[in-house]
Amino acid sequence: MRQIPRLALVTTALCMAAASAAAGPRLDSIRRKGVLTCGVAPGVAGFAEVTAQGRDNVSSVSRLYRGLDVDICRALAAAIFGSPDKVKFVLAASVAEFSRAKGVDIVSRRLTWSLARETPVRMLFGPVMFYDGQSFLVRKTLGAKTVRQLSGVPVCVAAGTPAEFNVSAYFDAHQLALKEIAIAGDEIGEIGRAFADERCPAYSADTSMLGSIRSRLPRPDDFDILPEQISKEPLAQLVRDDDAQFFDILRWTVFALIDAEELGVTSSNIDQMLKSGNADVQRLLGVMPGNGKALGLDEKWAYNVIKALGNYGEMFERNVGSRSPIKLERGANRLWTEGGLLYAPPLR
Repeated sequence: MRQIPRLALVTTALCMAAASAAAGPRLDSIRRKGVLTCGVAPGVAGFAEVTAQGRDNVSSVSRLYRGLDVDICRALAAAIFGSPDKVKFVLAASVAEFSRAKGVDIVSRRLTWSLARETPVRMLFGPVMFYDGQSFLVRKTLGAKTVRQLSGVPVCVAAGTPAEFNVSAYFDAHQLALKEIAIAGDEIGEIGRAFADERCPAYSADTSMLGSIRSRLPRPDDFDILPEQISKEPLAQLVRDDDAQFFDILRWTVFALIDAEELGVTSSNIDQMLKSGNADVQRLLGVMPGNGKALGLDEKWAYNVIKALGNYGEMFERNVGSRSPIKLERGANRLWTEGGLLYAPPLR
């Protein structure tokens, strides 16, 4: 068999890379509009909520919202346009609604990555950006440190939800006595009232929701979130499968945020890090070119993201961590080097 000259192989590879960098239909549409349209679900503090400032000042659309879900969309806009403010936020009530709303480019709203949400409707989930799971918000006076200690204790849960099923299944599987109180209506508002009149010494929902509920209670320091989780709820952004390049930009933007934290690159030291001799830092920040071209972006795409929003750790702490009213522990959302699950493939 005749061997193909090395130069021909290299030329072919370069041509394929150039073709892959050509803008796809979704990315091309976003650039023509000059804005990324992001579907969110305001109402869960720390993830997506309308700011008081935003209601008073509508001159900057992207600043009407704040939260971790919101910041992922702003990061994607920074990667594409060089500015985190080129985002239009719209209400995304459901995955089915997203599938019909062709003008919405991405949904970022505490969606659990699951097969049923992805494959039947030709959707793709990006990387996991928050490892969530169902747990329990308990009064400190109860003295409970484990789920087992809730056996025989009244546990409130939103009626007719997967959370209600999970609690029932978990207590049954572990032979615990379940005293369930089903809460109907507005989850955050009703559970606040249930805690206030002491109907609920414990409440079960996803940890992300529990943090939001606790932050809105009159005395949030009176409550703990148990470290145990009884379900797996990996949260990720959802896009259509109509543009592989746009999907790649979403993936590598999230990975860049994670990689920046691991490499020690922050929003405050990023300009100094441009002088770093570390090749991985140079590739991340575009000092060593190639990543931007591979994605069809400016070589400073990741620099623009981190400069505007910080690395993953900064975003976590600002929105839901110790520097926020939510005060969630990092837990599984720590870097893999610190015992967590966050891990980015090599940006090279």
